[in-house]
Amino acid sequence: MGKWRYGVILDAGSSGTRVYIYRWLNSARALQDADATALKSLPKLETKKRWTLKINPGISTFGERPTQVGPEHLQELLDHALDIVPQDQVSDTPIFLMATAGMRLLPEIQQSALLHEVCAYARANTKFSLPDCDLHIQVIPGETEGLYGWIAANYLLGGFDSPEEHAHGKNHHTYGFLDMGGASAQIAFAPNATEAEKHANDLKLLRMRTINGQASEYKVFTTTWLGFGVNQARQRYVDALMEATYTHDAKELLDPCLPSGLKTTLKGLEIDEGTKVGNEPILMGTGLFDECLRQTYPLLDKDAPCADQPCLLHGQHVPAIDFDVNHFVGVSEYWHTTHEVFEMAHKDQSYDFTAYQKMVKDFCSETWGDIEEGVADGKWGKKVSAKVAQEVCFKASWLINVLHDGIGIPRVGIEKSAHVPGYNGTKEVLSHAKSKGFLDPFQAVNKIDGTEVSWTLGKMVLYAAGQVPTSNDALAVGFGSNTGPYTANGLPADFQFAGSNSNPVPVGEEDNWSEAADELLEKAQGRKTPGLLLFMLLFLGLMYFFRKRDRRLRLMSKISAFRRSRRPGSPRKGGRSFFGGKLFGRTSGNYERVDDAEAAEFELGDVSEGSEDNEHSDSSEGSRVGRSSGLATPKLNVVNFDTGNGHYYEKGEVGLGLAGSGLPNAMDRSGLLIRTESRDRLGTPNLQMLGAGRRSRTGSPTRMKSPLTTPLEED
Repeated sequence: MGKWRYGVILDAGSSGTRVYIYRWLNSARALQDADATALKSLPKLETKKRWTLKINPGISTFGERPTQVGPEHLQELLDHALDIVPQDQVSDTPIFLMATAGMRLLPEIQQSALLHEVCAYARANTKFSLPDCDLHIQVIPGETEGLYGWIAANYLLGGFDSPEEHAHGKNHHTYGFLDMGGASAQIAFAPNATEAEKHANDLKLLRMRTINGQASEYKVFTTTWLGFGVNQARQRYVDALMEATYTHDAKELLDPCLPSGLKTTLKGLEIDEGTKVGNEPILMGTGLFDECLRQTYPLLDKDAPCADQPCLLHGQHVPAIDFDVNHFVGVSEYWHTTHEVFEMAHKDQSYDFTAYQKMVKDFCSETWGDIEEGVADGKWGKKVSAKVAQEVCFKASWLINVLHDGIGIPRVGIEKSAHVPGYNGTKEVLSHAKSKGFLDPFQAVNKIDGTEVSWTLGKMVLYAAGQVPTSNDALAVGFGSNTGPYTANGLPADFQFAGSNSNPVPVGEEDNWSEAADELLEKAQGRKTPGLLLFMLLFLGLMYFFRKRDRRLRLMSKISAFRRSRRPGSPRKGGRSFFGGKLFGRTSGNYERVDDAEAAEFELGDVSEGSEDNEHSDSSEGSRVGRSSGLATPKLNVVNFDTGNGHYYEKGEVGLGLAGSGLPNAMDRSGLLIRTESRDRLGTPNLQMLGAGRRSRTGSPTRMKSPLTTPLEED
């Protein structure tokens, strides 16, 4: 094993699936090279833009023909991953497929059949590490997705760094996370000390581990509002319009959330002059944004009974948010709706309620004809289509209501005025994040220092942390209920392991020589100049003659892989050559929720342009046109389903913890819990140190220095 470890994760969203590939130093090598700061840091993950690939449609479209999901959907994603991961690393590289939106709509039998087929196909056609299908191939609930997003955001912002460098006050140094897709919205944050003590049974205990093996714990609240994503909210809004104003005599419903002069069907299809609509009612836009705000407010369901105080939306319990210390980043729709349409004037600016509402109001007051001309002329940015422009007034009103009347983000004092001469919100927030912490109650982001804020990153950070050997018999890496009950091993009964499956392997001199060759070959892919190639030949020639026979063979295989490429689209089985995909890699994209639209990018750092294709991912329910909800109504209904092999699947959405419910814990399978012999081994970390197999699982976190995940240099 070389110095790098790799991980592959497939985000199976409602409209497509995106494969992400990450790598980090082998624990032994990281420990060997670490300075005093790095020792107290989480493993440093790396990625490249071209290591990501998105394909359409979503995996849920194979619900009635599961046997086709492999050759027609998975194979291209597996090929891409096998092009990137070195051939001799494949067997030690874990692969995960985690489904979010779309799959939740399918009947349990179809879900089970699809998941089984995915695992069987991956095992038959690759050598990726896939020891436990129930752990690696699953449908995750929104709460788990929110927790992974919280990990990713804090990892990138530095919230896991030394507390004194990110002190928000009241002994608080982490950041909150907001996510919104097409069907649901998630929130995850660590309450202040008073609220954490008061609502201890509502929190999740998260454990990770730093390079030096030290453990740390975080207590996080996370929940999801089902039916509160933009597409489901829009559907509820149209239903309310129908109920309030529709009559057989008057078939045109006045819609203040559509631009004036625009006519659409109830499903949002534009009606032109010659379009025949039959007897179906139509929506006629009036472009009255203030009225749109007023009519979308009731959708928050603020008056719903609250059985467990306090509540925010729909009677759903959330501990009180202290905005003095709880500073939130918002991704997906929080980013696209605040920045995408206003790319030209707003891209470099941080979110400011007053400035944003004025821009939206000005936009929505224009006639549809003028808006269409503006779209054609690129007035609002190159990524704004007529469909995006059609939807922005409703989406903006919904986002403003959710943020300020729903969650309670303050409307004033959020950010310095965007009109202050010389003020650049992007640079201001970056300076905060790298010094004393980003201090605004809310900021929409797409990337942080060039890395997309994706829940998949959070999952892989947790996995990588679980590979670090413990130095003090710390408990396993993962998360579970904060207040028990506990197992004999001292873990929460519903503890969901990180899934780490390999022990670190010492790196010796022979590995160092081979790694140097690997790095030269990798750099050569984008710098194929005669001078560099000549240097490489001389260097590799020396290595060849001074290495042992097995090392020579390994080196020759890599040189051969560097020279050849695979014909695009040809089938490949099993392992892949080291360099096949590195020379002919596919394009990549930015994080949202997998869909076909594109978005501008905002970083807590420099603003950069992303790929024109593979632009978004679908972390949960999707946030663009055509996505469907993972839940018909915004309620938490839990029904466990036994497939007959001990594997429980959820129906609808399930919370992170069901301790004491009397039901089998749904998160055992739709979360991270595994039921194998390795679970017992995980509860006894010492066995890992005794060489108890190569696929061990360990873990626990840190509050100390955490390096930012940064993309590898694009050559």
